[in-house]
Amino acid sequence: MNRTRPYSGLIDRLKQAGMRPTRQRLALARLLFESGDRHLSAEQLHGEALGADVRVSLATVYNTLHQFTRAGLLREVVVESGRSYFDTNTSDHHHFYFESTGELRDIPGESIQLPELPNPPEGVRVKRVDVVIRLENDSK
Repeated sequence: MNRTRPYSGLIDRLKQAGMRPTRQRLALARLLFESGDRHLSAEQLHGEALGADVRVSLATVYNTLHQFTRAGLLREVVVESGRSYFDTNTSDHHHFYFESTGELRDIPGESIQLPELPNPPEGVRVKRVDVVIRLENDSK
């Protein structure tokens, strides 16, 4: 009988990203990645962690989210100065941002066409284009 240990997929995912699978990283990775694609702020993830009896500081949550982002496991979506979300979907896509609720919703990458980008400065290349379309209620 072939038994896989709990978290084995997450352990492999962290190792493939060049990260050591610590207890806290595994607990946060489980919260992030085992519920499908989602957008979370550090504060939201911290609240989920505490609710799941994972004892971790908000600073550790921030550090882990930024480590996961640098390793390519997450994308950071900055919606305004000092406010960002971490996206578990790292594929090519864009976002609707609902200003009244703070909700982010994915837009498929092919739905937005940018026929011509300006030439980047010498010595650099365009890595990715992120589009955030801000929405407000009609009643304003």
